[in-house]
Amino acid sequence: MYRPRNFEGKFMKPITGSFLLCCTLSLVACGPSGRSGTGDDTMGDDTTGPDASIGEPRKCNKMDLVFVVDDSGSMSEEQSNLASNFPMFASVLQNYVNEAGEHVDFRIAVTTTGKDISYSINLGGTSLPQTEHGDNGKFKNNCGVATRWLDATTPNLGTTLGCRANVGTGGPSYEMPLMMAKWSLSDRVTSGENAGFLRDDALLGVVMLTDEDDGSSTDNNFVIDASNPNSGPTLTFNPSDAIQFFDTLKGHRSRWAAGVIAGETSCNSSFGNAAEATRLKQFVQMANANGSQQAVFSSICAGNLTMALTDVLAKFQAACGGIIL
Repeated sequence: MYRPRNFEGKFMKPITGSFLLCCTLSLVACGPSGRSGTGDDTMGDDTTGPDASIGEPRKCNKMDLVFVVDDSGSMSEEQSNLASNFPMFASVLQNYVNEAGEHVDFRIAVTTTGKDISYSINLGGTSLPQTEHGDNGKFKNNCGVATRWLDATTPNLGTTLGCRANVGTGGPSYEMPLMMAKWSLSDRVTSGENAGFLRDDALLGVVMLTDEDDGSSTDNNFVIDASNPNSGPTLTFNPSDAIQFFDTLKGHRSRWAAGVIAGETSCNSSFGNAAEATRLKQFVQMANANGSQQAVFSSICAGNLTMALTDVLAKFQAACGGIIL
């Protein structure tokens, strides 16, 4: 649903409290361990489904992680809470050792949910043109580090990652986490900004954080009827499209995992209001179909992202332990 940025503000309370680092470390460390397997790069005809009979599981020692963070007008508190938890997230990754005694070689990149978009609002005889600018899937390269992704060698990793989590609240009014996740790993790779990030032999992990449902659309220069709250662009990029993209990109369902932090229902928390993320819930359900367990959904209405990030880390570890060659 369209909500002009000038009217997107929500009443929110300050977030206080500490994160449960010891609990988080314990939960992540106790996830499923990797299973050894010789495996090879030859796969059957069906390389995109979750069929575990193709190839053999191996110990995972690489992760490419992408955070897609909502940068619309209502996300200030959520971004601050994400930033306060990112040092914990980085510490867990830096200290995680797989069953083979190897530290995981990880990369972390941050982008936003918005793309460049133009439209007009019909106010009943008056047309109000609007143009909004987004990152279009480009990874951030700010906070004193010129590279578009961070890794274990990045100085002050937790602080820099926390800085990048604060993506601002001036982004487009239409949140498109599913399509911007795709663009970050396709269009922005082709155009060069994000080239070199994705590795064939790494688990891909995608985290989407928003207080709205996904509104992914390729529409542009459309008209919104101010008297019709349901007017707006046609949703042309669907949850099934995102899943097919990730399956094709990585060659097998086991080679990618996802975490969604959004509204499980329409709800209130110390962050403010969140809409039910129906399409993002569908994405998780479809990713977990036919015996696959590659995605996890956590509610943004918990008022603290500690446990949501813990669930994401546990999911990525479990997926890393079952990655198939």
